[in-house]
Amino acid sequence: MRAIREWVRKTTPHLRGRAADRGVTSIEYAGIVILVAGIILLITQLNLGTQIAAGIRGAVSGIL
Repeated sequence: MRAIREWVRKTTPHLRGRAADRGVTSIEYAGIVILVAGIILLITQLNLGTQIAAGIRGAVSGIL
C-alpha cells in the first residue's frame, strides 16, 4: 500500500493535464499554423470548398 501512495504522490502532478502547462512555445504555435495552412491548401487544391458549402447548405435547408 505504501508503494501505491508513493507512486500517486509522484505521478499526480504530471497527470493534471493542460492546467499544469505554463504556456505554449513558439514551436507549438508554428506547428498549429503549418497544420491549418495544410488543411486550407488541401481544401482549395481539391475544390472541396464547393462541396463543403453545398453540404452545409443542404443540411441547413433540411432543418428549415
